[in-house]
Amino acid sequence: MIRALKALARLQAGNQRFVADIRAGAAASQHRRTELVSGQKPFAIILGCSDSRVPAELVFEQGLGDLFVIRVAGNIVAPSQVGSVEFAAERFGTRLVVVLGHSKCGAICATIDELERPSDSRSPNLRSIVDRVRPSVESLLETDMRDDRDTLIHHAVRANIRASAAHLRHGSEILEQLIARDALLVVGAEYSLETGVVDFFDGMPD
Repeated sequence: MIRALKALARLQAGNQRFVADIRAGAAASQHRRTELVSGQKPFAIILGCSDSRVPAELVFEQGLGDLFVIRVAGNIVAPSQVGSVEFAAERFGTRLVVVLGHSKCGAICATIDELERPSDSRSPNLRSIVDRVRPSVESLLETDMRDDRDTLIHHAVRANIRASAAHLRHGSEILEQLIARDALLVVGAEYSLETGVVDFFDGMPD
């Protein structure tokens, strides 16, 4: 299995190709599909946002069988997401987890709207997403950022990514044990809708 730092370098190189509009082209060939019938060995786990503009395989220029992708609005961490990460880390020996958020995240904007103008009309299911993002936003609304929406959203996106990554690092005994043995690395990253660049900024090794 690919070690975490090598996997991270592979994602960074893939994102550079994506930004430069360079395509490898053979990642979804019939031969590759046939190879994967008997099993998979994804080299990275991506917990990303469901936003249609941020498909992890394209953003990192990877192909079939390369990434184990979990997508949910706001890249939040709930028990099912933790279990999915545990599954991939244990079953496939995948050493790298990336929490991938993105600029102008709709879940972040919805949470800010809810905190500024509470509504009783949201469904319980949507509210559950807002409630998981809420802690990352509330403290920022108590600062001068509340008067600059773009700055507020930018910092809230990053705070939410950090919170999700921290939850994975400290909210699962299985993942904690893997991290303690240097068998797993959890990092946070933000994808820019404007540039296509992924900035790895949380939990990066020195």
